[in-house]
Amino acid sequence: MLKFGIGQAVRRVEDRRFLTGHGRYTDDISFEGQLHVAFVRSPHAAARILAVDTADAAAAEGVVAVFTGADLDADGVGGVPAVARV
Repeated sequence: MLKFGIGQAVRRVEDRRFLTGHGRYTDDISFEGQLHVAFVRSPHAAARILAVDTADAAAAEGVVAVFTGADLDADGVGGVPAVARV
């Protein structure tokens, strides 16, 4: 019988810490100066966006930067595909 392969049991080494409440998730990690991101998308699937006013968002307390799709395109990052879950 094969030692490893399809149908063989796999010993999971991480399960105990998660089952006992000692697991660490990415949401548990915090670094000094850490920033968070939020994506705002159109609620209309096939809308033509004529303008984006980011002034209120940029002026909000704690906001470090606001980027639009045009900003990301200009920087060579590109947009977020419509089928991407964010």
